[in-house]
Amino acid sequence: MNSIVRDSDVVELSEPPFFSFGQMLRANRTIRNDGTYRGKEIGDVLVKKGEVGYVVSIGTFLQQFYIYGVEFLESGYRVGMKRKELEPVDACEEIDDLPLPEES
Repeated sequence: MNSIVRDSDVVELSEPPFFSFGQMLRANRTIRNDGTYRGKEIGDVLVKKGEVGYVVSIGTFLQQFYIYGVEFLESGYRVGMKRKELEPVDACEEIDDLPLPEES
């Protein structure tokens, strides 16, 4: 059991949440069901690495971490994730995805 990685020395709650409601985020790793997502088998993929979603809730876990409820667009799942599992989508990236108007 020595290979278990713990964040016991990290206390995020002494600062405000890093992400805000409605912020567009990207999963920086694949997230599988650890048994807490109802209706899915343990080990089922809930979110693929690179999938984009929006923060819809902010809670806490173990009086230590913020947990961000993120609604993912592709899968349709709402998953609770830690800050280290997410990265912001830059505003420039959002603008680049918009279709350009057709030239006359």
